[in-house]
Amino acid sequence: MSKSIELIPDPAALISSLRDIGYSIETAIADLIDNSITAASSTIDIRYLWNSGHPWLAVIDDGIGMSRPELIDAMRFGSSHPDAERHKDDLGRFGLGLKTASFSQCRNLIVLSKKEDSISCFEWDLDKISQANDGRWSLEQVDNTDVEKHHILNQLVNPHINEFESGTIVLWQKMDRITSAGAEKNFNSTMSFVRDHIRLVFHRYLSPDKGFKKINILVNSDSLKAFNPFNPTSKTTVELPLQRIFIENHKVEILPFILPHHDKVSEEEWRDYAGVGGYTANQGFYIYRNRRLIIKGTWFRLLKKDELKKLIRVRVDIPNSMDTIWNIDIKKSQATPPEPIRKEFLQIIDKIEYSGKRVFHQKGARLKSIGKYPIWLRVAQNDEINYKINRDHPVLSKFFNFESGGEVNEELLSLIEASFPKDQFFSDYAGTPEIVNKHSEKSTPLIESLDKHLAVIEGILTERDTIIEYFASIEPFKSRLEETILLLEEHKFTNE
Repeated sequence: MSKSIELIPDPAALISSLRDIGYSIETAIADLIDNSITAASSTIDIRYLWNSGHPWLAVIDDGIGMSRPELIDAMRFGSSHPDAERHKDDLGRFGLGLKTASFSQCRNLIVLSKKEDSISCFEWDLDKISQANDGRWSLEQVDNTDVEKHHILNQLVNPHINEFESGTIVLWQKMDRITSAGAEKNFNSTMSFVRDHIRLVFHRYLSPDKGFKKINILVNSDSLKAFNPFNPTSKTTVELPLQRIFIENHKVEILPFILPHHDKVSEEEWRDYAGVGGYTANQGFYIYRNRRLIIKGTWFRLLKKDELKKLIRVRVDIPNSMDTIWNIDIKKSQATPPEPIRKEFLQIIDKIEYSGKRVFHQKGARLKSIGKYPIWLRVAQNDEINYKINRDHPVLSKFFNFESGGEVNEELLSLIEASFPKDQFFSDYAGTPEIVNKHSEKSTPLIESLDKHLAVIEGILTERDTIIEYFASIEPFKSRLEETILLLEEHKFTNE
């Protein structure tokens, strides 16, 4: 029988190798923010100082904190299995992010955490590990006396952790990856870039959608404002219908946007939303994992970037349960869509490419939005295309009581969906498309239809723009949108 031999990796050699895994300082800091968000933090404060050529950086949060055993485990390399089932809101994966992200930028890592009025603190120091040369993975404990004597750590604990019920400090020292020539200027310039990176990557946490918790992120006590690359607040941004794809019971949501032509916005707004490299470089898919941006501005080689498509940006939401399928890397900055998703992407590109180019071909004309509130959603699942009633539709949501999850209503809607006459519709549309869904002047006058809809949505939709978006999503108003808006101006908005 063969004998096994235990081979423990040399700590100094392994950690030195992991330092060059490919993190940049902005992706490394984003990884630490991921941990703070997973720890249910409300406020995350990033502090840094050049410190006369001995720069340090700290990420401080008011999350749930860690007990002594939990902190020791968090300092372990490979503290969790990448394939282990995690909470749906967990932004981690490999159990390496804290360590690899930190050592990519520094040689000394101290983590202090408070939980249930107890403070624990441990340190990894690469210089001490290298000097020991004994092959041991010796994690050093930092006791309370040492914390008080540590000038940087003590000044971070007093105004922050001591005031929190719980929380964590991650401190980087010996930041040897900062270049020596013009170092202080480069350091400050780099941190300015880091700020912009965080505003983009975590914009859906800084300015969350309804139903999600807002998280405050500060850099040297300055609160960051979200930067949404889709410019949804602009009246000339076109938001196309949401689409859903199901792969092995995992849901992927795809929401395309057409950004405004430069004739429709101010020079400042046009410049702000160009992004690093300009509009052409930033067109394409934006992949979000648990609302955290991991990839931006790529077509995944499905088509080439060009000037006519430069205003197209497509938001794609995937859950962390699809990490393996998407081949999410340790830095959470690379991913590869699986083949079924690529096929759907190609169909979506075909649909939106014309709309994106149309902004240039008809830049002087009003581009009509398809609307944010489609009643029917196209859903791709198990190589089938089905049409589902939109549970997020603001009017249907109220009348069918979706939010309460009523079983009777859900059964009724499922029955309606299952009864959708797909074969008959296809036959009619293929044979005589001109008579399908035709809205003529002989039908109910537009003003009467408008009155009926206004009575239904009263109290549900209140903002002018959302009311217009509602009518832009349904017929006969969608086909006669300009006339509809004029009627609304005369009938609805002037009477408010």
